[in-house]
Amino acid sequence: MPFDHISLRRATVDDAPALAIVGAGTTLETFAGLVDGQSLLQHCEKNHSVAAYEKYLGAADVQAWLAVMQPGDAPIGYILITPPDLPLDDITAADIELKRIYLFARFQGTGTGRKLMNKAVEIAVESGKRRLLLGVNAENETALSFYYRNGFTKAGVRKFQVGDTLCDDFILARPL
Repeated sequence: MPFDHISLRRATVDDAPALAIVGAGTTLETFAGLVDGQSLLQHCEKNHSVAAYEKYLGAADVQAWLAVMQPGDAPIGYILITPPDLPLDDITAADIELKRIYLFARFQGTGTGRKLMNKAVEIAVESGKRRLLLGVNAENETALSFYYRNGFTKAGVRKFQVGDTLCDDFILARPL
């Protein structure tokens, strides 16, 4: 498969349907069997709706970048960068959150995740931020390994609601 035909482009409000599909698809792909199915569907309906992404993309302080594959600009992943919304006592204006970095499993290991992470770091640095934060399911070993390889360390913990299921999350931080 020609993974060299994958590129990144800034997402606009018109890309909300693509983000919704990738968000719901990768959530189901990652957590099916680990989290109750109805809870996953409730979570996707609330957090990965077209309307939810339209709201994000309409905000001046939010950026999303799509990973697309040619031919046809097929969406395979994305990042969503927002002001921080995490329960840490030391959050300042110098922080920014990588709210989502999602990539279908088929494309993991192709360098696309690294491209997405590099873009997130670039956005944070260009915005004058000094720390990049994110939340990740405490049992998602694949994601945790990726984040640790990319310079993140554990900064805190939180409970994260997925439908009717309460999950344990780690909050990770990377100095910039």
